[in-house]
Amino acid sequence: MSQTAFVQPTLEEIQNFEGKYPKQLWYLFLVEMWERFCFYGMRGVLTIFMADQVLGLALSDKDANLKYGAIQAFVYAFTFIGGIFADKILGFRKSLFFGGTIMIAGNLIIAFSPQTLFYLGITLSIIGTGFFKPNISSMVGDLYKEGDSRRDAGFGLFYSGINIGALLGGALCVWLGKYYAWSYAFLAAAIVMTIGLITFYYTKKHLGPIGDSPLLNLEDSKRKSRELMVYVGSLLSIPLIFIMIKNTAYTDLFMYTIGPLALVYFFYEMFKIASPSSRKKLIAALIFIVFSIVFWAFFEQSGGSLALFAENNLSFDLLGLHIDPNVVNNTSNSLFVILFSPLIGLLWVWMSGRKIEPNTVIKFGLAFLFLAGAFYTFYATKFFAGADGITSLNIFTAAYLIITIGELCLSPIGLSIVTKLSPKHLGGMMMGMWFLASAYGQYVAGLLGAGMSTPDANAGLPEKLIAYTDGYYQLAIYALIAGILLIVISPIIRKLMQEVK
Repeated sequence: MSQTAFVQPTLEEIQNFEGKYPKQLWYLFLVEMWERFCFYGMRGVLTIFMADQVLGLALSDKDANLKYGAIQAFVYAFTFIGGIFADKILGFRKSLFFGGTIMIAGNLIIAFSPQTLFYLGITLSIIGTGFFKPNISSMVGDLYKEGDSRRDAGFGLFYSGINIGALLGGALCVWLGKYYAWSYAFLAAAIVMTIGLITFYYTKKHLGPIGDSPLLNLEDSKRKSRELMVYVGSLLSIPLIFIMIKNTAYTDLFMYTIGPLALVYFFYEMFKIASPSSRKKLIAALIFIVFSIVFWAFFEQSGGSLALFAENNLSFDLLGLHIDPNVVNNTSNSLFVILFSPLIGLLWVWMSGRKIEPNTVIKFGLAFLFLAGAFYTFYATKFFAGADGITSLNIFTAAYLIITIGELCLSPIGLSIVTKLSPKHLGGMMMGMWFLASAYGQYVAGLLGAGMSTPDANAGLPEKLIAYTDGYYQLAIYALIAGILLIVISPIIRKLMQEVK
């Protein structure tokens, strides 16, 4: 019995799909879901592990916030570098495989010895995520032709995959770490990432030319030598990243350097483009990226100050159920995204049919207004606290519902708009810029969280409650200002975007 050999689809065949989603999106959905399980599972336990005085790194709340910000900043900063290497040398597929493998190794190392090998394992996770994350998002964008109205829906579905993984990883890893052993949390992340990589290996044939190396026309030996240089260079950066994570002063220096260099490279590539129209679109994309820094600086308190707030100042009562506040802190956002993402999508469709749908810039502005409402609600938890400094988990969770609505106005739309505004040959770089903005958001988040923590290491729970909630009040005010500013300048940004919606 003869078997018909599998023939890879062409790009045109992939992009001419019928229905709402191409089948390849489901494969990338699964890969991203398992990778996000790994990432958010690790992220969810970072701060409380580092602040654990017995089985963790025994850091103060302030130092744990700073370390968290530094680690997350490097994670997202490396996505910019990984995006460039994918654009110029590796292609998305090889970048993804290399990154996933390094992530697995990093989590296995931490699982083997959390206290002694933590920084080495985290260093590998940073490098791995940098090569993985921007490139799978770019591959999603390549499934669609320019101007395909189904692109936003595709990124919305992809975003659901991110949050299903985050929900599962956030709950399981916190539960394993806090109630069994921190090693189990990191081991679970490694196992699930392995599942994701295996999934990609067996489904990549359906992607056709998407993600291939940009150097396929180059002589084989030359192409392989360049690829090898990328791999070796990335591994040689391990000692440098290791040192900068352990000493946050070096992190400061890195962040002061990488941003300006990224901007220089951005403008270099922009001015190489002959079309004034394309240059205007890149400027619009840059404005979105800059505002996203502010959004993520506030939003990412979830992994830093809010994780410690949940650990110290929240009750275990959620609507009559006994539940760990850290599990709620680490999963409620993802759960609300899964529940409300389809509803928000339907709302945009309904408003579009009546020609009242807000444009992308206005949606960004609304995201900040919801962000302001959420942090005012976090602040308001102080009014429900007892004399012992323990406050309502219900009010805390309600704040996460509000912040999620804001996120849904920005994040999935942001991923889509960056791919729409970017020339194809700069797709990886621009996606890297988007995640580099997240790096600065994470970095600032750590600084903000450290600033909110009480300087007194022996401070009681009531003092910690006041310190954090007063900080959340300030963030609410700043978010409100940013949202109003975006809405006011929206006509200018829309002109730069031209025909892009």
